[in-house]
Amino acid sequence: MSERTDLYGLLAEFDAPEKVVAAAQRAYAEGYRQMDAYTPFPVEGLAEAIGFHRTRLPMIVLLGGLFGGALGYALLYYAEVIDYPLIVGGKPFHSWPAFIPIVFETTIFFAALSAVLGMLALNGLPMPYHPVFNVPRFALASRDRFFLLIEARDPKFDREATRRFLEALGADGVWEVEP
Repeated sequence: MSERTDLYGLLAEFDAPEKVVAAAQRAYAEGYRQMDAYTPFPVEGLAEAIGFHRTRLPMIVLLGGLFGGALGYALLYYAEVIDYPLIVGGKPFHSWPAFIPIVFETTIFFAALSAVLGMLALNGLPMPYHPVFNVPRFALASRDRFFLLIEARDPKFDREATRRFLEALGADGVWEVEP
């Protein structure tokens, strides 16, 4: 049952990675879909537990690499064949084997650049503000605590029912996150 609320969601704190994974799995099994988890280090299986299965980053990196390779080849073709053709050692103007090192380097460069920029964009970074920063205990997310957030925009979210559900999962504490 969804309700209009002034909350961003409910944040549950756990003291072990196994507990937050188990809680996320139970929450997903109960029908919650708008949730996120915050941990001080990567936790195996947590992304799958909150319903995150696919990313567009590999396609972004592939397209960036293809663009970089094509750009490098086009640059060399223009420079060697159109703008300043030189006969070097009797080779033809368009000697593609000589282009391979530069094309390889531009491919790698643009793939790496698109990986970094794509990762930042897909993660919504930089993020100078997020509502969970208003919860004082959330500062422990970068030290030794694990948090599971169920957002109020989830169709199944009900302030009291969701709070009882998170407390029943063994959370050390449940806090309201204001926008």
